Amino acid sequence: MTTPTEEELKSALAELRAQNPTLGVPKLHAQLLAGHPEWTVSEKRTRKFLQAGGLVLDPQTTKTTVSGQSSTVLIPASKIIQGLDVAKWSTKIEVKYFNRMKGKGLVAVGKISQGDTIWKEDPFILAPEWEIYELQVLSGACGYCSTPLHNLSNPALTLRCDSPAQTPSCSIRFCNRLCLSRSKKTHPLLCPAQNPASVPLLRFAQANQWQALHALAQCTARLLLSEQRDEKELLDDRNIVNGLAQLGMEERAKGGWLGSSEPDRATWKKAFDLYLQAFKEPLQDGERKKLNKLLKKPTRKALADELFEYSAFLRGLGRMNLNLESHGGLYVLHSHVNHSCAPNVSVRHLDQRSALSKITMVALRDIEPGEELFITYTNPKLPLETRRQHLLEWGFGTCHCPRCQVEEKDPHRAVPEKAVPDDLEAELKAGLGVM
Repeated sequence: MTTPTEEELKSALAELRAQNPTLGVPKLHAQLLAGHPEWTVSEKRTRKFLQAGGLVLDPQTTKTTVSGQSSTVLIPASKIIQGLDVAKWSTKIEVKYFNRMKGKGLVAVGKISQGDTIWKEDPFILAPEWEIYELQVLSGACGYCSTPLHNLSNPALTLRCDSPAQTPSCSIRFCNRLCLSRSKKTHPLLCPAQNPASVPLLRFAQANQWQALHALAQCTARLLLSEQRDEKELLDDRNIVNGLAQLGMEERAKGGWLGSSEPDRATWKKAFDLYLQAFKEPLQDGERKKLNKLLKKPTRKALADELFEYSAFLRGLGRMNLNLESHGGLYVLHSHVNHSCAPNVSVRHLDQRSALSKITMVALRDIEPGEELFITYTNPKLPLETRRQHLLEWGFGTCHCPRCQVEEKDPHRAVPEKAVPDDLEAELKAGLGVM
């Protein structure tokens, strides 16, 4: 094994980037080693040289105008999730990568009629709105799917967390054995009995009503536990997380898009300290022993760098902000759907008595083959400039959907009735929503 020179590494990475314009650092690093099995190169060194050469997929910049003011803004980075099997959700759509500015989206592969269910989807992780989270903690909602337990036909058949630890205890209950089994992808690392070091982090997120932090904790738990179970499972989960649209907290701050309700940098740092205590460096000996019992395999360096570097933590928060559906779910296929102020798809929680967290994507009108699917990220009944400002604050750039272009030319022109369905405003939080 040999260590390549700087010039050898720069040349190889430049060639790889040219051949793979949408791949992230981990994938490029893997291809580098596959092409040069005699080399010893860390992912950290690969990232360093990619950054130095301007070859990292950073957020894009674009010119935008809001209220007559022209400025340069950042646009989230986005890439295709390698190996994603769209057919397991729906044969009516496919993923399309448009360009680096727009990123990816979903398009119809056949005619979709108004009212059709396009697909249903369970969450990759769930960090539900705080009212439901409080129900979960009080044993009033399922700890996996978030369905209120009083909705069940026989609430007496619910199951408790099966942690062997008695002190502290865990109050979480589950709808059935399936939900209990599925919860093992995240719950053990967030359980007060199995990993008490996570309690301060979750309390801090709840006290600050910080859904993105809660979601990042859930996502981190899933990645760490998948590494313990299966190599392929970890690879699949990392591909999903790394494929999500990304705009870090610092980028949002530099763009001036953090409203007064957003935590400040001192709060970010406090959250990061609690995050490390929860998943990497518990303060108490007893807590460390319990965490080590769950994470028997040491966390590999590449994954640790993706999770536990402060800059990675801020990027993770940014990912959650951009991709969470407002019930608090992070959904793989749903995260591909772009915004329009006149959407053609609605996101609904129809299974409220059996699986509240499951979403159903419903066509609001006929969708032709090749046409892109859109949901709304903001209230479509708001005025043009207000809608655009809301989207800009979340890093989505200025909306130039057909409706916005029409209203920009003629602000007094009436919006076609079909552009804003009567029931859509009540459903806004079923889209990507503002967290």
